[in-house]
Amino acid sequence: MTQEINLVKEVYGRNTYTRVIDTSFSELYTPVTASVSVDEVTVEQFFDLYNQLFFQIPATGEVNSHEYLVKTSTEYLGGGVLTDNERAYIEEINSLRQQLLEANQNYLNLSRIV
Repeated sequence: MTQEINLVKEVYGRNTYTRVIDTSFSELYTPVTASVSVDEVTVEQFFDLYNQLFFQIPATGEVNSHEYLVKTSTEYLGGGVLTDNERAYIEEINSLRQQLLEANQNYLNLSRIV
Protein backbone atom coordinates (compact mmCIF):
# COMPACT_ATOMS: atom_id res chain seq x y z
CA MET A 1 0.00 0.00 0.00
CA THR A 2 1.49 3.29 -1.09
CA GLN A 3 0.48 6.57 0.45
CA GLU A 4 1.40 9.91 -0.96
CA ILE A 5 2.35 12.71 1.48
CA ASN A 6 2.50 16.28 0.28
CA LEU A 7 5.08 18.42 2.06
CA VAL A 8 4.87 22.19 2.00
CA LYS A 9 8.07 24.08 2.60
CA GLU A 10 7.82 27.67 3.72
CA VAL A 11 10.99 29.72 3.37
CA TYR A 12 11.54 32.89 5.36
CA GLY A 13 14.13 35.54 4.74
CA ARG A 14 16.87 36.35 7.22
CA ASN A 15 15.02 39.40 8.56
CA THR A 16 11.58 37.80 8.63
CA TYR A 17 12.19 34.51 10.43
CA THR A 18 12.79 36.07 13.87
CA ARG A 19 9.31 37.61 13.73
CA VAL A 20 7.66 34.40 12.58
CA ILE A 21 9.62 31.63 14.33
CA ASP A 22 9.94 31.42 18.11
CA THR A 23 13.64 30.81 18.75
CA SER A 24 13.42 30.82 22.56
CA PHE A 25 12.67 27.07 22.80
CA SER A 26 9.85 27.81 25.22
CA GLU A 27 8.09 24.66 24.07
CA LEU A 28 11.00 22.48 25.17
CA TYR A 29 11.80 24.23 28.45
CA THR A 30 9.76 26.44 30.68
CA PRO A 31 11.84 28.20 33.32
CA VAL A 32 10.66 27.88 36.92
CA THR A 33 10.75 31.63 37.38
CA ALA A 34 10.62 34.33 34.78
CA SER A 35 13.90 36.06 34.19
CA VAL A 36 14.12 39.18 36.30
CA SER A 37 16.52 42.02 35.77
CA VAL A 38 18.61 43.24 38.69
CA ASP A 39 16.72 46.53 38.62
CA GLU A 40 13.46 44.69 39.36
CA VAL A 41 14.70 42.85 42.47
CA THR A 42 14.89 44.69 45.76
CA VAL A 43 17.43 43.81 48.42
CA GLU A 44 14.57 42.54 50.60
CA GLN A 45 13.35 40.24 47.79
CA PHE A 46 16.90 39.00 47.24
CA PHE A 47 17.26 37.98 50.87
CA ASP A 48 13.80 36.41 50.90
CA LEU A 49 14.90 34.24 47.95
CA TYR A 50 18.26 33.57 49.59
CA ASN A 51 16.53 32.33 52.74
CA GLN A 52 14.20 30.12 50.70
CA LEU A 53 17.14 28.62 48.78
CA PHE A 54 19.57 28.49 51.72
CA PHE A 55 19.73 24.69 52.07
CA GLN A 56 19.78 24.15 48.31
CA ILE A 57 22.95 26.23 47.94
CA PRO A 58 26.09 24.04 48.12
CA ALA A 59 28.30 24.71 51.15
CA THR A 60 31.52 24.78 49.14
CA GLY A 61 32.46 25.54 45.55
CA GLU A 62 34.20 28.05 43.30
CA VAL A 63 30.90 29.79 42.46
CA ASN A 64 27.24 29.59 43.48
CA SER A 65 28.03 28.36 47.00
CA HIS A 66 28.04 29.66 50.56
CA GLU A 67 31.84 29.59 50.43
CA TYR A 68 31.76 31.85 47.37
CA LEU A 69 29.34 34.27 49.06
CA VAL A 70 31.56 34.49 52.15
CA LYS A 71 34.68 35.00 50.03
CA THR A 72 33.22 37.74 47.82
CA SER A 73 31.53 39.50 50.74
CA THR A 74 34.76 39.39 52.75
CA GLU A 75 36.66 40.91 49.82
CA TYR A 76 34.00 43.60 49.49
CA LEU A 77 34.20 44.42 53.21
CA GLY A 78 37.95 44.81 52.91
CA GLY A 79 39.13 42.03 55.15
CA GLY A 80 38.20 39.03 57.16
CA VAL A 81 35.00 38.72 59.10
CA LEU A 82 35.82 37.88 62.70
CA THR A 83 34.04 35.28 64.77
CA ASP A 84 32.91 36.09 68.30
CA ASN A 85 35.86 34.10 69.70
CA GLU A 86 38.33 35.99 67.52
CA ARG A 87 36.88 39.32 68.64
CA ALA A 88 37.15 38.20 72.28
CA TYR A 89 40.80 37.20 71.77
CA ILE A 90 41.60 40.56 70.18
CA GLU A 91 39.91 42.41 73.05
CA GLU A 92 41.89 40.33 75.54
CA ILE A 93 45.16 41.03 73.69
CA ASN A 94 44.39 44.75 73.66
CA SER A 95 43.58 44.66 77.37
CA LEU A 96 46.84 42.83 78.14
CA ARG A 97 48.80 45.32 76.03
CA GLN A 98 47.24 48.18 77.97
CA GLN A 99 48.09 46.46 81.28
CA LEU A 100 51.69 45.92 80.12
CA LEU A 101 51.97 49.57 79.07
CA GLU A 102 50.69 50.71 82.47
CA ALA A 103 53.06 48.32 84.29
CA ASN A 104 56.01 49.64 82.25
CA GLN A 105 55.02 53.23 83.05
CA ASN A 106 54.75 52.37 86.74
CA TYR A 107 58.19 50.72 86.61
CA LEU A 108 59.70 53.79 84.97
CA ASN A 109 58.08 56.09 87.56
CA LEU A 110 59.37 53.90 90.39
CA SER A 111 62.89 53.73 88.95
CA ARG A 112 63.03 57.53 88.81
CA ILE A 113 62.18 57.77 92.49
CA VAL A 114 64.85 55.34 93.60
